[in-house]
Amino acid sequence: MADLDLDDIERRMDGAVNALRTEFAGLRTGRASASLLEPIHVEAYGARMPLNQVGTISVPEPRMISVQVWDRSMTKAVERAIRESDLGLNPQSDGQLIRVPLPDLSEERRVELVKVASKYAESARVAVRNVRRDGMDLLKRLEKDGDLSQDDRRLYEEEIQSLTDRHVKAIDEALGAKEKDIMQV
Repeated sequence: MADLDLDDIERRMDGAVNALRTEFAGLRTGRASASLLEPIHVEAYGARMPLNQVGTISVPEPRMISVQVWDRSMTKAVERAIRESDLGLNPQSDGQLIRVPLPDLSEERRVELVKVASKYAESARVAVRNVRRDGMDLLKRLEKDGDLSQDDRRLYEEEIQSLTDRHVKAIDEALGAKEKDIMQV
């Protein structure tokens, strides 16, 4: 029976939900968030580095992100990386400080972002269901090998289904909150 680990199944499902929350953090909603710039990489010192490794990202105002670049020679590269990202941002340089004002989102762009958020949520649901399928397959294999009785298999299947339902509900709640956040003017 040591082959079945419900904690591992739950951990994998939690991982899918956490990955979704990370993806949601990168969606621009109109309010400034330092996590918005996290996926951006800068060409620095002959390598591609994450933006947070060449400067400090902060949010001084609700609609403004600032990047304090540590090395003055990197300012242009950071500015270019932000401008060329697909976030639609227009950075303004002031010495080693780069200000990134967040423009208002159009209604059309908000609807588009809701669709993107829905795709992220569906991917997370699929990941949770794949973990459930793996667990159910393992139970069937254990029963077939004689390591698990039919009654025990049914009990474990109910537990795995309960974990699945709980995680899918968490994904749906996160999506609902993100949709509300995006559509808020």
